Amino acid sequence: MASVTYSSTRGGQKNLDFRTVVMTGLAHDRGLFVPDSFPTVSMEEVESWRGLSYADVAVNVISRFVKEDQVPADKLADIVKRSCAAFRHEDVTPVVRVGGHAILELFHGPTFAFKDVALQMLGNFFEYFLETGSNGGRLAVLGATSGDTGSAAIYGLRGKKGIDCIILFPRGRVSPIQERQMTTVEDSNIHCVAVEGTFDDCQDIVKASFNSPEFRDRVKLGAVNSINWCRVLAQTTYYFWSYLRITDDAEVKDKPVSYSVPTGNFGDILAGFYAKQMGLAVGKLIVATNENDILHRFFTKGEYHREPIAKSISPSMDICVSSNFERYLFHLAGKDSSKLADWMSSFETNKELNVSGDLLEQAQADFSSARADTQMTLDVIREYNEKYNYVLCPHSAVGVSAIQQLGDVNGSMVCLATAHAGKFPAAVKLAINPLPEAPKELACLHELPTRVSECPNDLMAVQDFMEKRIEERIAAQA
Repeated sequence: MASVTYSSTRGGQKNLDFRTVVMTGLAHDRGLFVPDSFPTVSMEEVESWRGLSYADVAVNVISRFVKEDQVPADKLADIVKRSCAAFRHEDVTPVVRVGGHAILELFHGPTFAFKDVALQMLGNFFEYFLETGSNGGRLAVLGATSGDTGSAAIYGLRGKKGIDCIILFPRGRVSPIQERQMTTVEDSNIHCVAVEGTFDDCQDIVKASFNSPEFRDRVKLGAVNSINWCRVLAQTTYYFWSYLRITDDAEVKDKPVSYSVPTGNFGDILAGFYAKQMGLAVGKLIVATNENDILHRFFTKGEYHREPIAKSISPSMDICVSSNFERYLFHLAGKDSSKLADWMSSFETNKELNVSGDLLEQAQADFSSARADTQMTLDVIREYNEKYNYVLCPHSAVGVSAIQQLGDVNGSMVCLATAHAGKFPAAVKLAINPLPEAPKELACLHELPTRVSECPNDLMAVQDFMEKRIEERIAAQA
């Protein structure tokens, strides 16, 4: 059986294989790659996975998309199992019960954030594809981060042969620990770049670089942001895993499992939507936003309007345009790439996209949403510490606030804990004082030397920096 193929949401590239879309990242027409079909999994099959390890469940999910014509079965299993071995917990993403609902702890990887799940796998897929002939063995990764993607990408790519990794982050808009997780990595193929501006400015530079054909092809450009399909595919695995762990409980055995997801770029919750498309018994999917609530406004009023970013205590969600949302809009448009391209062209020109009537009803059937401001977030952090001796990071607290607001606190509800609270001490200290002791892996960062470069908020300046760093590394290896 052949692997699933992929096409751009905007119609410019069609029927590409998994290797190509992973190595390409962003489609050449500025669209995002989506599967041409979704493999289905029966709930009887899912049930047969109940006794498996996380890695084995993940292999079963990913192998529905990736067959032998793309990655041999034994190599796929090796890639996934080596990726999972980087985690500190034997369950990789354990499920715990707190406050009458479940929490899926996604912070047991190298950088204490959910993005480790996907970026450990993406780094290993990159490595395999380069070793087996892609790009002449060379890849230049350019990524933008609002905090967690950068360090997770760096830890997934550090020391990888043939890969240069350049991560842009907005100066002063990531937490000090997030910045140190990036800038204390000394591998010569890693470069952290502080840009004056916002995350969206950094993301715009990344997207513009992918839309510069000569530059893209010259440096062999690749993507680690969730625009890369591999990121979303890898994240579907923990929905299947957590479903099995929740339904280990006889009281909820036959109920659909619902999820509340702290949401910025929409990739994490999109993975849950895709798992549901595959046949997993998923109930509600709740989009939980902070003050930067473009998604909440869309799902409540049908208004996807770009507004200036409000700096918050949950910086990884300080995003005014959600990069992955285009994949869902493609679904909402009936998988009509012409309609989607018109929508995106209008949005890019006018900064607004509006839906109403049947389209809004469909969107609201697919997702619920809620918005938690700073005070609501702090109230939840304080409550869970005092009542349950459980410390939530500010992003995870937004997800918990959402289920409280919507009256969805129940045994089959899962809140995704997207990062460890120790990454955001300044924010958590506003609710909990004194703070719990930080994990030793985070505490030691303050003693390590840092290495960071600076670039103006300018496309050509970043591209020039990137080419010089690549030339230096190649010269040093000659």
